[in-house]
Amino acid sequence: MNCQRLQSVMPDLLLDPSAVSAEDRAHLDVCPTCQQELAALEGTFALLDQWQAPEPSPYFDQKLTVRLREEQAMPPAGWFERLRSRLLFNTGRQFRPILAGAMAMVVLLGGGTYAGISTFSPLGQVEASATVNDLQILDRNAQDFQQMDQLLLQDDDSQDNAAPAVPPRS
Repeated sequence: MNCQRLQSVMPDLLLDPSAVSAEDRAHLDVCPTCQQELAALEGTFALLDQWQAPEPSPYFDQKLTVRLREEQAMPPAGWFERLRSRLLFNTGRQFRPILAGAMAMVVLLGGGTYAGISTFSPLGQVEASATVNDLQILDRNAQDFQQMDQLLLQDDDSQDNAAPAVPPRS
C-alpha cells in the first residue's frame, strides 16, 4: 500500500469512515506515519468543531449606516478615478461589445489588406496592370518625347558641324 494514496483518502476516512476500503484500514494499522497524520487531522477537526464565530458589535448597523452616509456626501470622484474604479472593480460586461466590434474591425481590415482589396475602387472599374499603366503614360507624354528627341538631334548635329577641338598631328 502506498502512503500517498492513503493521504488522499484520509479526509474521507474522517468524514465517512464506511467509505474507506479494508485495504486502506489495514495500511493505517501498520504505518505509524499515516497514524500520526490521521491524529493531526482529527485534532484539527476537533478544534474547528469548538470554534465559535464572533458576534458582530451591537452598533454595527449604526456604524455602517454612518459610513454609507459619509461616502454618499463626499464629492464625486474625477473622471480618471471613476474610469480607474470601473476598470478595477468591474466584470467587463460593458466593454465586451466594444471589444467585439474592435476585433471585428481588425479582422476585416487585416483580411482586406491580405486579400488586396484595401483600395476600394468603384464597381465595374478594373485596375490595369503596371504594363498598361506605363503604356498609357507614354501615350499621354508622346509630344514631350518628340520634342526631347528633336533637341537631342539638334545637339548631335551641332557637335558634328563644330570644328575639332584638337588639331591633327603631323
